[in-house]
Amino acid sequence: MERVAIYCRLSEEDRHKRLVTDDSASIQNQKNMLVQYAVEQHWEIYRIYSDDDYTGADRSRPAFNCLLEDARKRRFSIVLCKTQSRFTRELELVEKYIHGLFPAWGIRFVSIVDNADTANRGNKKSRQINGLVNEWYLEDMSENIRSVLTNRRENGYHIGSFALYGYKKDPEHKGHLLIDEEAAQTVREIFALFAQGYGKTAIARMLNNRGIPNPTEYKRQHGLRYRQPASKNSTLWKYCTIAGMLVNEIYIGNMVQGKYGSVSYKTKKSRPRPAGTWYIVKGTHEPIIDRVLWDRVQDMIRERSKPFRKGTLGLFAGKARCACCGYTLRSSKTRERYYLKCPNRYMADHVCTGAFIAVDRLERMVLAELKRLLSQFLDRPAVAARISVHPDWEARKARLQSEMEADQKRIAACTKAMQDLYLDRVQKRIEQEDFAALSVSLSGERKRLEKHLADIRSRIGNIQGQLRASELPQETVKRYLDMQHLTRGAVEILIDHIAVGRRIPGTREVPVEIHWNF
Repeated sequence: MERVAIYCRLSEEDRHKRLVTDDSASIQNQKNMLVQYAVEQHWEIYRIYSDDDYTGADRSRPAFNCLLEDARKRRFSIVLCKTQSRFTRELELVEKYIHGLFPAWGIRFVSIVDNADTANRGNKKSRQINGLVNEWYLEDMSENIRSVLTNRRENGYHIGSFALYGYKKDPEHKGHLLIDEEAAQTVREIFALFAQGYGKTAIARMLNNRGIPNPTEYKRQHGLRYRQPASKNSTLWKYCTIAGMLVNEIYIGNMVQGKYGSVSYKTKKSRPRPAGTWYIVKGTHEPIIDRVLWDRVQDMIRERSKPFRKGTLGLFAGKARCACCGYTLRSSKTRERYYLKCPNRYMADHVCTGAFIAVDRLERMVLAELKRLLSQFLDRPAVAARISVHPDWEARKARLQSEMEADQKRIAACTKAMQDLYLDRVQKRIEQEDFAALSVSLSGERKRLEKHLADIRSRIGNIQGQLRASELPQETVKRYLDMQHLTRGAVEILIDHIAVGRRIPGTREVPVEIHWNF
């Protein structure tokens, strides 16, 4: 029996959803239609993949990318959609997957409404024409939407999906903002505290310790369909959140939009736009912050601002992470010495123990460990001794590859047996009880073999990694052994990331775990 992956997608938000986790009616209708079709074709349903509120040009769709990953792993043999445009509206992806990779992976693509079927070579041109029409549709729609939104921005209408924290959308007047008094009280407090001399980190800590939800968590608690980051501590107030609020003119009644612009109509990714291109319309809604307090805060921000050194990048920028919470460490400077510390250290009590280490100390630790590791590669007898635990690496690799091929043949045999069994049941050559028992047995055996096959592939990958490591060129090793100081380039090449912990009480020891790229 062939296994089918069902893919559903809806690009418009259903306004009648009761909960943010509910599927829309249209998505459910797609599922019902496709499941019924799969049953009629006697296909085994592997999984139903569903993306709600995503466009056909969005390549970051989570279920879509999960389907592609499972397709690479050959977990099914058919992809079933309502129409080709549900899968993608991009001609590039039609050619890449439907006409390219899917056939190479042994996967058939079928869509019901527009009769796309890669098993039928005769309709390839119609699939390509559909892809081209969908591409044109995307481009035309993008231009039309862009012109409408630009006009609304220029006239001071709010066009965002969500109102800025402190405001809510006016249900009687589309594009107009009303003050959300519950959140506005927090906004006023933030401005007042800063004007009294409190720092941004101190303000964030005060709000967190009182349990006040940050803007993203506030949206979630009020039932808005906001996709909140899944990272740890994503509900906390942060330095950057406070900093952004203190300079946002929306809080004094001016509509500011267009700070970010889309890269392309084919993606939801955006990038910052120059301040001179923003759309700013004054006096469009009631202010939360009065002008006197606003001006005082802006003066204080200008006085506190310190220019960064031009053209410099921290030695461990983006590489050092907190071992407790996983956040990237932030650089600071005290008396001409640079330090790395966790930004969550002061955000709230008991959130993070807080990593802290001097940059020059971390550099010495990394250099010492690097030289210790690489010195082994200059002594070939030592290398041989290190891998002599398994002197027959190549032979073991060959045996594992033989096992892998045998597993693949047994999996294919199980699949064929399940197909024959299903035909026997359809033709009433076997009773339902016997069919159910044999089907469960064959399915269990196939899952066991697939798990064993994945384990073998992992072990082969480990062996190949060990063999590559033992062949590291001595010239490369010597170059790094002679280094007296790390360079940013060397850090990029050698290090994936470094986990830094908190200093062990009563000692000067700081736990450091280096994850190398070799």
